Amino acid sequence: MAVFLTKNAKAEMRRRRRKKEMAETAKNGVNGHDEDGAKTTQQSHANAVDSRQPSSSSLGKKRSAEQISSNGQCNQDEGGDSHNGGSNKVAKLDKHRSLTIIVPSELTSKESKKFRKDERRKARAQGISDDKITFVSKNGSINASNNSDTRKTNKNSTDPENEEHTENNNNINKPKKSFPRINDLLNQHAQQQQQQLQLRKHRLSNSTSSNIPSALKQKYIAIDCEMVGIGPTSTKSALARASAVDYDGNILLDTFVRVPERVTDFRTSVSGVRPKDISVKNVNAMDPEEVRNKIGKLLLGKILVGHALKNDLDALMITHPRGDMRDTARYKPFMRATGRSGGKLRPRKLRDLVWEELGKRIQVEGESHSSVDDARASMELFRCVRERWEKELEGKGGGGKRRKTAKKKESIK
Repeated sequence: MAVFLTKNAKAEMRRRRRKKEMAETAKNGVNGHDEDGAKTTQQSHANAVDSRQPSSSSLGKKRSAEQISSNGQCNQDEGGDSHNGGSNKVAKLDKHRSLTIIVPSELTSKESKKFRKDERRKARAQGISDDKITFVSKNGSINASNNSDTRKTNKNSTDPENEEHTENNNNINKPKKSFPRINDLLNQHAQQQQQQLQLRKHRLSNSTSSNIPSALKQKYIAIDCEMVGIGPTSTKSALARASAVDYDGNILLDTFVRVPERVTDFRTSVSGVRPKDISVKNVNAMDPEEVRNKIGKLLLGKILVGHALKNDLDALMITHPRGDMRDTARYKPFMRATGRSGGKLRPRKLRDLVWEELGKRIQVEGESHSSVDDARASMELFRCVRERWEKELEGKGGGGKRRKTAKKKESIK
């Protein structure tokens, strides 16, 4: 039955075997058998050499415990002799169990690191701690690795004073990040909203109609329309309600419109139009032609104000001079910059503009729209920026095609 031993067991067996052989040799020398002792010593050395250099036939076979112990003992003795008498490394053990090891100068950084690691392991086996080991080069200078080893030892030490000192240093080097409290953020948001409301009130106070002459007020009219869907896909829109207000928000016209075609989508959730409002039986509703004539008379020679006026004019099937239109959806300060460079402007919803500029809520979700409310909101937005808007048009030589043609006629005369 084959016996397999561990590394330490094999080394112990080799040590015992060597000790036994040396005891037998010393015993033979004391008894006066010098020649036999010398022969025995030579024979033991030869056996050790033979056991250290196994033959080719025994390389592939398993060795017994006795063969391993005899071979390893010789290797250990030779290794110990070369370590003690070699010129590359010298170890000195003093009474305080401190060890000084000379690092060979011909080793590379990687090899010297491995050399220090092996020597440190051997010193631990002898009961010497890492802080008692000192590595010295041949010229007598202390190796730089001692400082790093000392730092590692200090880090691994469990001294409470060192731990407190390390924690204090960490606190000094790395200050704690301060995060705002949720209550502070809410208060800050509330203050911002309060400032915005005050700013909106200030704008509204500046845009009051009391400072504007009545003749100027009569020039402005705001309109808004509600549409329903017709056709098989309900994508085509037809006029269902039309509203017009003056500069102060007074209603000039507000009526439902009878739709001559079959309505496929009333859009009640958005337009607020019900089937009975635009039915033929409704006496209060008007025909499209009648509404078109009334709106046309109101807009004659006036400045039209509204939001996305193109849709309203298309539903009414009328036109208006471009120079006499004030579309809040196309006013650049009210538009949103898009694109990578922010150079493309897009119109915004009337609901968002009214909330940001006036602090009012219109077109609330779940409630139907009112064309009167939308027309009044468009007029209030225009009143906030009327002076600046008109100055910009004057600076550009505004007035539209109608004013340009009038100037040409005057120059011809």
